[in-house]
Parts: sequence; structure tokens; C-alpha cells
Amino acid sequence: MRIYAIGDIHGQLDMLKAAHARIEADKARVGDPDARIIHLGDYTDRGPDSAGVIQYLMDGIAEGKPWRAIRGNHDRMFTRFVRNGIAHDDHIKSGKSWLHPALGGTDTLASYGVEAEDGEFEVAHMRAAKAVPVEHLDFVENLPLTYAWGDYLFVHAGIRPKIAVERQTEEDLLWIREGWLDYHGPLPFTVVHGHTALDEATHFGNRIDIDTGAGYGRPMTTLVIENGHEEIVTETGRAPLTHVVPS
Repeated sequence: MRIYAIGDIHGQLDMLKAAHARIEADKARVGDPDARIIHLGDYTDRGPDSAGVIQYLMDGIAEGKPWRAIRGNHDRMFTRFVRNGIAHDDHIKSGKSWLHPALGGTDTLASYGVEAEDGEFEVAHMRAAKAVPVEHLDFVENLPLTYAWGDYLFVHAGIRPKIAVERQTEEDLLWIREGWLDYHGPLPFTVVHGHTALDEATHFGNRIDIDTGAGYGRPMTTLVIENGHEEIVTETGRAPLTHVVPS
């Protein structure tokens, strides 16, 4: 049994398709065309084609491909703005709005043909509400926050340690860093997550972070888990996953 996971996508449709191509080549090599692929969220913002990413995932899932997708914090910011004009999130401590270049909301709206500038929230909201298909919003809003598979839990940001999965809050599952990234104790499963970009995918003993910064133009990582063993899927085959032993 095996499963594949893809880290944060951030509007990088070409990278996503290339990641799928690497996975399909690996599936063909091992003879397992039905192995699942889980996408860890953040389909929107920063990259050039958030609209294309969402449509691509919608189409593949509708066609019955063995794909699963969970929701990320940028996906929530996207739908909240388009639905309700909410431009700020309390988790952005700098106070930057979703339309600030650092967060990438204007890139997402541009992929739907909407011109927007930071600060022009009402105008941008009106344009976005007309341009973004309601099917895209429904798809993103109905994505689950976690996906369990064997001894692994897939989630966008992480979990609050020592709290049962069913009692985790949406805020933590989408945003958590403090109290999570520095937690080195035991967990009832290995958590595979994104949200916090690293130079390379890394196994920290109780968790695996596979966000390698595609939103910033860096390579998108694909992970394969097979019989309790984790590796990176590359264009030339599989490569070892970096392991860090917390001090």
C-alpha cells in the first residue's frame, strides 16, 4: 500500500502538473495506478494561476481520479474575501491584507481576470464576486481539514499536540506554528503537513513538513509513503527524505 502527497501549490499549475507526472511515472514503475494522491492545501495566492489549479483539481476529482484535497489557510482567505469582502485575518500579525503583495491575493484575482490593489477592498470585492465561479468557492469551502491514512494524518498546518483530532480547531489545523513546530514529543500518528516553507522536505520524527516554497517559485515536493517508509519522488526516481533529530 502506498500514498502520495503534494505540498503547498499556491497557484503554480505547471508545477502541479509536473508533480503529477512524476507520481504517474512512479505509479507505473510499481504497478499501482490506483494509489491515492493527497494535496495539502493552499491552492491559491502568489503563483500565476490559482483559478487553473482549482479547476484542474475539480476536473480530476470529478473524473474519478484517486485524488484527495484538504483546505489551507490561503484558500480560506480567498473564499472569505470573494464571499464576504473580508480582507484581513487576525492570524496575519503584520496586519497585511489578503490583497497585499506578500500574501498574493491580487495574483489570485488576476487569474480570474480581476484587477485589484491593496486597500481598494470594496471595488475588488465587487469585481471578484462577479468573476469567480461559485463552483470554485463551493469546491474550496467544502474541502475537509484533515485526511487520515493508516498511521499518518495529513493536514495543512499541523495539530495542537495532546488534543484528539476530532477536537482540533479549524484555526490550528489551518494556521498553527507556535506550540507545534517546537513540539518533539510523541503523537498517535505521523503528521504530514505544509504551511511552513523549508528549503527541503524534512522528517522531524513525529511530523513531516513537505512545503518547499512553490509559492515563492521554489520546487514543489512530492512525497510517497510505502509500507511505513517515506521518500521523495523526483524526475529520475525516488530520493531519501531528509531526517532531523530534534536536540
